[in-house]
Amino acid sequence: MNPWVMFVLIASLGLGTTITFASSHWLLAWMGLEINTLAIIPLMAQQHHPRAVEAATKYFLTQAAAAALMLFATTSNAWILGEWNIQQLAHPLATAVTMISLGMKIGLAPTHLWLPEVLQGLDLLTGLILSTWQKLAPMILIYQLAPNVAPSVLVMIGLTSTLIGGWGGLNQTQLRKILAYSSIAHMGWMIIVLKYSPNLMLLNLVVYIIMTSTAFLALKFVSATTINMLATVWAKTPTMLTITMLTMLSLGGLPPLTGFMPKWMILQELTSQDLPTTATMMALAALLSLFFYLRLCYNMTLTSGPNTDNNKAPWRLKTTATLPLPTLAIFSLMMLPLTPTAIALMM
Repeated sequence: MNPWVMFVLIASLGLGTTITFASSHWLLAWMGLEINTLAIIPLMAQQHHPRAVEAATKYFLTQAAAAALMLFATTSNAWILGEWNIQQLAHPLATAVTMISLGMKIGLAPTHLWLPEVLQGLDLLTGLILSTWQKLAPMILIYQLAPNVAPSVLVMIGLTSTLIGGWGGLNQTQLRKILAYSSIAHMGWMIIVLKYSPNLMLLNLVVYIIMTSTAFLALKFVSATTINMLATVWAKTPTMLTITMLTMLSLGGLPPLTGFMPKWMILQELTSQDLPTTATMMALAALLSLFFYLRLCYNMTLTSGPNTDNNKAPWRLKTTATLPLPTLAIFSLMMLPLTPTAIALMM
């Protein structure tokens, strides 16, 4: 792709998210989401492969439907109550439809079915943008909308997303689909605590973006898209094998890695809100996700690859990592001691 075209598309991604962040009017927020959607579609289809074009088409149709739902709901609220302010979405039907549309935008259950199929058709760097940057604007709108949504609705959406994210990743062999179900599960953890501790949701979002970015960049570095390809990494780049394995365990929430911090704090918050049953079900759902992360680690460390594979030869791999990868890896693995600081900042 032409560098100037790439610059315009990346700048449009930033502009769309910034407009949504800065807006207090539903129409401006909708415009920012639309700019975001239109900017990433050429990045999706740049491979000129039928699978990539199919993924871009599915993403466009899904996001267009979600944007139409959101515009319909907010326009109805303005028609009935005369209010366009994001935090004044008081009509129950408009609130429910808007929540569904924003959930569809980020892949919350039960409107999650598009995410694994779309992510599977993308290259790892575009998948990284879809899994991290594209979730920022809708999550900020959900953050502002949460006071008008019933707590039971958010708890049900969060619990369903976590369970589906755990169950869906169990039988997958494609790493991008596994990361898609991981994203669904992590979104569920954020939504379930949003009503009770919004700052904790923001902390979880930051930690999720750091860990997911590390995972995508590490898989891009070793050119792995399936579980079988992971079995050949140990003979080529042992250091990257270690970083990738620990990042997967951190995504699963295993102590003493960074991913344990948000799960620990969310379970503590749910317990303090007299929701012990919900906290128990979330902990059990986290075990499902941890299982398929452990499966990946098993394939990386305790199995050997086939004699003939389609992977790149070791001398064709890059020998040095780019700056973001080691920096993100440090944050993905070593932030647990900062938990007291995070708690103090949220109080």
